[in-house]
Amino acid sequence: MRLARWTVFGTLGCIVISVGFNYIYFWNESPELLIKALISATIIPVILAGPLFFYLTLKLRELAIANHRLNHLASTDSLTGCLNRGAFTRSIDSFLEIRSIGGPRAGALLVIDADHFKSINDRFGHHCGDEALKLMADAIRGLMRKNDWLGRLGGEEFGVFLCGADLTEASLVAERIRKRINTLDFMVNGECRELSVSIGGAAFAGRMTFSDLFRIADERLYAAKNTGRDRIEMIWIPEQQFVVASPIGMH
Repeated sequence: MRLARWTVFGTLGCIVISVGFNYIYFWNESPELLIKALISATIIPVILAGPLFFYLTLKLRELAIANHRLNHLASTDSLTGCLNRGAFTRSIDSFLEIRSIGGPRAGALLVIDADHFKSINDRFGHHCGDEALKLMADAIRGLMRKNDWLGRLGGEEFGVFLCGADLTEASLVAERIRKRINTLDFMVNGECRELSVSIGGAAFAGRMTFSDLFRIADERLYAAKNTGRDRIEMIWIPEQQFVVASPIGMH
């Protein structure tokens, strides 16, 4: 539709300019000559400008598609289809910066780490580890809301940013993710192997930077790892910036 619109309006613009120029140039000539000049001023742009505008618009469209694909590749983890760490970080930083200027400042970050993932790679090979990561990414993606972000932070670690979520909402999402990972059908050599994740999360209200938010959520992740794994540990960061630990720690 846009291709046709640019071609038509571009050609019409050339016709208007051409007709206007010929009319000014031949207006004091005989009527027959003026009519011929106006007809040629209409036909020539149609013959020349139409195909030219079509070709140029087509090439610009192809260039825009190529740029979009390059941007997508530059911001996406090739294995899981999630945002890569850089794109994930930039997206959240932009969100937090906008919210610091005006509007509600609230949300939550979940840091999700696969338990005992090194043993999967060591025992079954990295191809099996890659399959497990893809399964986990798809499972997490299926539980997210429309405006949430999912990123692969590196290795077997994922990040989920929940826009506008409070501690209760973030804890419920984290627990659903944990339970969903437990039920995945991860097949290795014809046998189903169990997968589990530990999740650390931080919900906030007020001014916040991604680096601070990630540091706090990552601390809760280590707390979950150190208290048995396959569990979540959450924390609430109130608007006064005073960090209060949540009693939530679900098995």
